[in-house]
Amino acid sequence: HRLFLSQGYNGASMRQIASEAGLALGGIYNHFANKEEIFVALLLERHPLRELMPALAEAQGETVEELVRDTARQMLIGLGQRQDVLNLMFIELVEFEGRHISQLYKMMYPQVMGFGQRLAAHQGKLRSIPAPILARVFIGLLFSYYMTERFIGGQLPVKMRRAAFDHFVEIYLHGILAQ
Repeated sequence: HRLFLSQGYNGASMRQIASEAGLALGGIYNHFANKEEIFVALLLERHPLRELMPALAEAQGETVEELVRDTARQMLIGLGQRQDVLNLMFIELVEFEGRHISQLYKMMYPQVMGFGQRLAAHQGKLRSIPAPILARVFIGLLFSYYMTERFIGGQLPVKMRRAAFDHFVEIYLHGILAQ
């Protein structure tokens, strides 16, 4: 995990990986056929998003608004504690062109759908949007907030940073059009 994060996939050699694991170089092949298998196992087992998914089920709120705000807040706190989420995703996107993301998504899908269903359960309060779309847009908006905050947040004028998180949640809940 540490080698991939610090050196990238191509920068980490099998010899280094074996050494870190306390195995002889030949011994690592008893467990994995190649370095890509090691990376995929690591991606699926240690990806920080796995730790964030329980927030989708654990968030509290009696109203849609309370539920969305609590979920977003919990997930954002979790993202802040696991800075390696971007490193692993960029390695996957750049060095593998995203070909393993579908495996990670399959593992997270039930929790994402559970959140979408929790939102959809508030019938009459929501527009008729399928639960998978509600969940997908929520994850996308939260991730876009995290990315922009992490990379350019400190450079933005105070006026653009003030209550930015609350505005993102408002846009998710109510859109951008005045009623």
